[in-house]
Amino acid sequence: MNKKVKPSILAGFMELLPREQLIFNDILSKIIKVYEQNGFMPMDTPVIEKEEVLLAKAGGETEKQIYRFNKGNTPLALRFDLTVPLARFVAQYMGELTFPFKRYQIGKVYRGEKSQKSRYREFYQCDLDIIGNKELSIGNDALLISTITSVFNEIGLKGFKFLLSNRKIISGLLEELDIKEKADVFRVIDRYDKVGKDRFLQLLYNVVGEEKANVINEIISFKGTNKELISKLKNIDIENETFKAGICEIEEMILYLELFKICEEYYKIDLKIIRGLDYYTGSVFETVLEGYEKYGSICSGGRYNNLAQYYTDKNLPGVGISIGLTRLFSILKEIGFIDNYECILVTDVLIVPIGDTINYCSKVWKLLQDNGIKSEIYFEEGKLKKKLSYANTLNIKNVIIIGEDECSKGKIIYKNMVSGAQETIELEDLLLKFQNEKVMLK
Repeated sequence: MNKKVKPSILAGFMELLPREQLIFNDILSKIIKVYEQNGFMPMDTPVIEKEEVLLAKAGGETEKQIYRFNKGNTPLALRFDLTVPLARFVAQYMGELTFPFKRYQIGKVYRGEKSQKSRYREFYQCDLDIIGNKELSIGNDALLISTITSVFNEIGLKGFKFLLSNRKIISGLLEELDIKEKADVFRVIDRYDKVGKDRFLQLLYNVVGEEKANVINEIISFKGTNKELISKLKNIDIENETFKAGICEIEEMILYLELFKICEEYYKIDLKIIRGLDYYTGSVFETVLEGYEKYGSICSGGRYNNLAQYYTDKNLPGVGISIGLTRLFSILKEIGFIDNYECILVTDVLIVPIGDTINYCSKVWKLLQDNGIKSEIYFEEGKLKKKLSYANTLNIKNVIIIGEDECSKGKIIYKNMVSGAQETIELEDLLLKFQNEKVMLK
């Protein structure tokens, strides 16, 4: 006898049982619905790219996490996000695209990072990006926030909040303080919530010294409403143009959010949001679930001035945001959101043959299918109780029972699995029956 292999998957990969997969798919369909409703066009790119394309800008930890291999003499790599393939795509097909180019892409990406709770090596990203040709209005930054707000509302998610900032504000501040180690300071600020205030200050002291670190800490710790924070920033005695531009941009984005009727409870300015990736140049945003901040951001993004600089000399500014759906789903399971999610049904009606009635059952099944009612036939032998148990287990709310008597008289037995009510009706009245009880077909 052959030795059996223990069934298992690699750490850092997600598999779902059917009910959870149905919910995952339902959430995904709602994301696509809202994305397209807001004018974003679908796009897809290969999971495998040329290594030279994916590594054009990669470095540091990102480069270490990329899955790479050779096919013959060609070095290849699995995509680690959807932004780099987007940059290649726009540069490659620029003459055939209409700008601003509003695209969404949903697909799996791969990162060989250390596996930990709610972080995966294979995961779905649901990206939105708007790419301009030479220029791009700040209104687009606000449109992304508005669209994701609609997504979360469509899903039924409560208590989410966008944390907004603009890297130009901190960048201009560092220029004013004559600090050359910008990237080092950004990395320290990006770790604020992970290390805590005391450790953050110590790390910042090590980079820029105590006096300048205290100035930076004071400004990024500003409290108040969005308008109060903007007012405080404007009143700082700093003439740096980058600093001023950052304030103007975040103020303009807030104005657009107000025009789009996005409730202020959904967003607030937080100058500690900096985003670790160095291609962000302006607006940056992260999204947290209030009360569950320990899980980190469930959606993030920002503005980049030159998306495709490694592939073309054309100036293509853009802004993007992404929902890490695998990670988000894991968090929603953890906090109990999935347990209370309205059950998704694959089958509206189960047809149960009793005796030699399969020909008549097939006729009933075809009638339902042709009228858009999701139905299936239970082909297996067994007692009626077993067949009804199958329907209950899969949450099928309607059962049609057909015995030889019903078959000969052109009738069916309809059973409502919620109320338990059962009645015999003419086959020709079946569709009318479901129209009257359409609430059951969900």
